[in-house]
Amino acid sequence: MSDDKDERIEDLTDEASEAQEEGSYLLERRAIAAILYAVDINDAAKLTELMEPLHAADIADLLEQMNAYDRRRLVQLYDREFDGEILSELDERIREEVISVLRPDVLADAVREMDSDDVVDLLEDLDEPQQEAILDALEDADRVAVEQAMSYPEYSAGRLMQREVVAAPEHWTVGEAIDFLRSHEDLPDQFYHVVLVDPRMHPVGNVTLGKIMRSRRDVGLREIMEEVFQVIPVTQYEGDVAYAFNQYHLISAPVVDADDRLVGVITIDDAMAVLDDEHEEDILRMAGVGDDASLSDTIIEAAKGRALWLFVNLLTAILASLVIEAFAETINQMVALAVLMPIVASMGGNAGTQTMTVTVRALATRDLTAQNAMRVVIREVSVGALNGVLFGLTMAAVTGLWFGVPMLAVVIGVAMLATQVAAALGGIVIPMTLDRFNIDPALASGPFVTTVTDVVGFFAFLGLAASVLM
Repeated sequence: MSDDKDERIEDLTDEASEAQEEGSYLLERRAIAAILYAVDINDAAKLTELMEPLHAADIADLLEQMNAYDRRRLVQLYDREFDGEILSELDERIREEVISVLRPDVLADAVREMDSDDVVDLLEDLDEPQQEAILDALEDADRVAVEQAMSYPEYSAGRLMQREVVAAPEHWTVGEAIDFLRSHEDLPDQFYHVVLVDPRMHPVGNVTLGKIMRSRRDVGLREIMEEVFQVIPVTQYEGDVAYAFNQYHLISAPVVDADDRLVGVITIDDAMAVLDDEHEEDILRMAGVGDDASLSDTIIEAAKGRALWLFVNLLTAILASLVIEAFAETINQMVALAVLMPIVASMGGNAGTQTMTVTVRALATRDLTAQNAMRVVIREVSVGALNGVLFGLTMAAVTGLWFGVPMLAVVIGVAMLATQVAAALGGIVIPMTLDRFNIDPALASGPFVTTVTDVVGFFAFLGLAASVLM
């Protein structure tokens, strides 16, 4: 029986290796099957062998894709091989579950391997007993650094930064910097710049490691500083930090306290993670499913997160229905109106969603500002008008051939034009107005834009029909 198990594992291992070599950065089903089989037969050695080649991000993906029962068994069997990098890659909900399964000594070892910013990110999502357990595992100096970072406002640069930073006096030469770097064993595992500071620990510039390595030893560090240098206040909102990194193509930036003294550094990987999170939140909010929706949510959590905006959409749909009800007699006299109404609503809704998506994205990236707002509004309305003419003429021709009523063709053509213009105007003005009042446009724009397009579309179409055809 043991030989059969070994043979089965070997077959699955070979298949998993071949699958990984085929390309794509996704875990293949055969690789997952081999891992699950090792878990099923409780073979810790084989599980470690299969997991060893995987990147921490791939292991995190694997854990997130598994059901809770298999995930618990894998974590318990993998045990001492579990490291801090895997924890930092996990979705926060799954991470909390994994932490509850890990033995305290394994968790302590994993946390000690993590940079201070990753520890802070880990602690933010845990309850107080779990936070204390992790803080107790840290060395005194690391604990103080993490606790200080946790004292800064949530979503601030102070929470995002890492305290491990390489700094040098501004008067040093390249040779002195190299000697310092070679003689110190407690440097961060990864860093991109040496931050130059004055005697009061105020950052004055960044020097890349590349420039240090290719410059003569007698060259002063100030002579080879980066031209682009941004200092981040410790209380700066993390979204603004990510914008600065993206806007100015930063690799790392020093963080300063209220007295402009160096307290940490933010690196590009953390800034881009924030940018990615904000984009994900915008997409989820625009869909009305909440800003933290995940495939790991329970059925109740998923339903609860979506119910609120479905209710809002229900109310707006009722408003549109009231417009239809006002023209019920007109619809009864010409059944063709009921046939054509969904086309008007659908075209308006899609056009509004297109404009709204472009607008919300432009607001998020700060490409849409008070200075260019009017020009962009005129542009979007012009696009709506042009599409309105194009599709209005198209639907007029289709309606004329379909129902043989020339004036009905005119009515739907004009209604299509009015709906497209209204959709474009609503799609840009509504998000801008919400943003002006500090309401997230990604969260609240959808129902309002849909209401505007439906109400205007139905009112224009049915109102014109009542006036012209009856």
